[in-house]
Amino acid sequence: MELSWLNWLYTAVAQVITWIHQGYSTFLAEDSGLNWALTIITLTVLMRLLIFPLFLKQMRSSKKMQELAPKVQEIRKRYKNDKQRMNQEVMRLYQTAGANPLGGCLPILAQFPIFISMFTVLNAMAHGQVKFGMTQELVNSARAAHIFGAPIPATFFMSGSDIEALNATPVTTKIVLAIFVAISSLTTFLTVRQSVTRSIQQMPDNPMAQQQKILMYLSPLFAIFSLNFPLGLILYWVTTNVWTLGQQHWFYSRHPMPQFDEKGRVIPVQPKAGLLSKVLKGNKEPEPAPEPEPKPKMVRQQPTRQTRSKRTGSKKS
Repeated sequence: MELSWLNWLYTAVAQVITWIHQGYSTFLAEDSGLNWALTIITLTVLMRLLIFPLFLKQMRSSKKMQELAPKVQEIRKRYKNDKQRMNQEVMRLYQTAGANPLGGCLPILAQFPIFISMFTVLNAMAHGQVKFGMTQELVNSARAAHIFGAPIPATFFMSGSDIEALNATPVTTKIVLAIFVAISSLTTFLTVRQSVTRSIQQMPDNPMAQQQKILMYLSPLFAIFSLNFPLGLILYWVTTNVWTLGQQHWFYSRHPMPQFDEKGRVIPVQPKAGLLSKVLKGNKEPEPAPEPEPKPKMVRQQPTRQTRSKRTGSKKS
């Protein structure tokens, strides 16, 4: 289903796809699966870079909430018999500190129109529809491309005759699609697990912790719905999951969970070394420790012994 108010975004996504595909076509065959796979992956990375500032805003807000966790626990203990007052005090604390509990929704809300646009454009290509500024040549090139023997526009539930019309084998196509969907399910689970684990560490007494764990184990099931998506769209979803997984790992390693002293004050925690820094450090030979500079020797000057005549002040006759 197309949303008319997103037509401008459909056209923009189709135009970016055209530019990226033309760029790769300078050294790859236009109809090759590698060309189109790189086109979709590059488009996904560009889209994620576009919403990267929202991710940083989300993570910074989450970090503030972590630092406020002891105060939140104190408020919950104080007003445990008055939930309305407890919620009011917690929200007042967040507003005073500039923390937004709903900040985690920003990247999802921003990504949703992009996902809809990707789905609409790739779905139009899959059905051979020339629209959103695309040319017939570009659509034909996408329909002719294969990734590991599976056509870009193919879906798992596509009939065998339709798959054969795309010059592919139905069995091979369904196997490739099933593998991609399995990878999509795994990366979805790992992404949600990483986020939920951090959330539980942040607030162990969160009453929603059990619901978050249930959502974590149910999240891979949502990937089953992608069986009805074109292969190109599944590749987009796998790429964005891998990006999110690496992005969260990078931020969490640089901003470890805060620790607190007995008075609830934040204790600075040294961030863990990232993978790149570990690799670079491992390739460098350890520099020898500089030798300590020798301390200057203290030379005590002894007074010169005077003659008796000089001590008494008498002159030698």
